Amino acid sequence: MAITITDNNFDEVVMKSDKPVLVDFWAEWCGPCRMVGPIVEELSKEYDGKAVIGKLDVDSNPNVSMQFGIRNIPTLLIFKNGQVVDKQVGVAPKAVLAQKINAQLS
Repeated sequence: MAITITDNNFDEVVMKSDKPVLVDFWAEWCGPCRMVGPIVEELSKEYDGKAVIGKLDVDSNPNVSMQFGIRNIPTLLIFKNGQVVDKQVGVAPKAVLAQKINAQLS
């Protein structure tokens, strides 16, 4: 299951991770976010132990959302060593997201 990321645990879960991290910035009211949600859950199972997959509710966690300039959701950011290394704005097929994660695993 995807990890719930918040303003409070962001540094610990994302910035200090020794693995690549995919963060799905989403909101309850966002239709496209509901389309991406199941894909993120599948990725969290497939990459268990290899990458960290998490979801951040932008309504409940405005600080991190502002810090990274999240204006449109869903936005998926991929972090490696505390840096944003890739980004996907809007709905994307699972294969596209998997390819972005795979690029950071080497």
